[in-house]
Order: sequence, then structure tokens, then C-alpha cells
Amino acid sequence: MTPREQEIARRTELAETRVAKAVFPPDTNHHHTLFGGQAMAWMDEVSFITATRFCRLPLVTVSTDRIDFNHAIPGGSIVELIGRVIKVGNTSIKVGVEVYLESMYNEGRELAISGAFSFVAIDEDKRPVAVLPDFPQHS
Repeated sequence: MTPREQEIARRTELAETRVAKAVFPPDTNHHHTLFGGQAMAWMDEVSFITATRFCRLPLVTVSTDRIDFNHAIPGGSIVELIGRVIKVGNTSIKVGVEVYLESMYNEGRELAISGAFSFVAIDEDKRPVAVLPDFPQHS
């Protein structure tokens, strides 16, 4: 493993982000389930935190990959969002986010939503910069 690959592995482990939330009525739609837009906002926030923890640089969201809504999340549930770095480019980072559904009063959990978000690191002039400036892309 190259020094860059070792550094990516180290930072990836440290960057994992877990956030738990209760799904309250203001977060739900007319079906009394978690509103998809709210879920996507939570996912974008967790992915942003994960990417920022990885590189500690200013970032912008440049795209989202497919977001799969596998199960409706009823109001009154607990969700856990888990963000993990899944790909590192020269100036970009891709973060996968999984959203797990838990009942407040029963054991168990299931994967309800998953998706991926891509970020680009930028400088003060809003131009892309290397996410790992001390480790060239091609070592």
C-alpha cells in the first residue's frame, strides 16, 4: 500500500459520521412518514460533515448519485444516518450515506434509504484544490 493509500485509509476511518434523529411531525409528509426532501437534507448534511472530517478543507456539493428510498419511515421512529467516504479523487470525495430505521419501542433496524454525494474541495477563489495536497495523486 502506498503512503497515499495508507493516508486515505486512516482518514476514511476517522471521518465516519453517525447521527441519530427522531422523526417528529414537522419532518413528515401527508402520509405521516419522513418527507423525502427532509431525508435528503439530513443525508447531505451528514455527507458534508464526513467529507469535511476527511480533508478539513472548504467543500461544495457537486452531485448526488442515485438515492434509493427502500422503506417508508413512519413519524415517531428513530433514524441513524451513517456517512462513509467511498472514493477519493484528486480534488473530489464521494461519500455514501445509509439511513437506518428503528422503532422507538422494538428491537431491530433496517436499511431504509441509501445514496452517495460528491464534493469538490475549493480554495478562497472557489477553484478546485487537492483533497490531499501532501500526497500526489500518482505516487
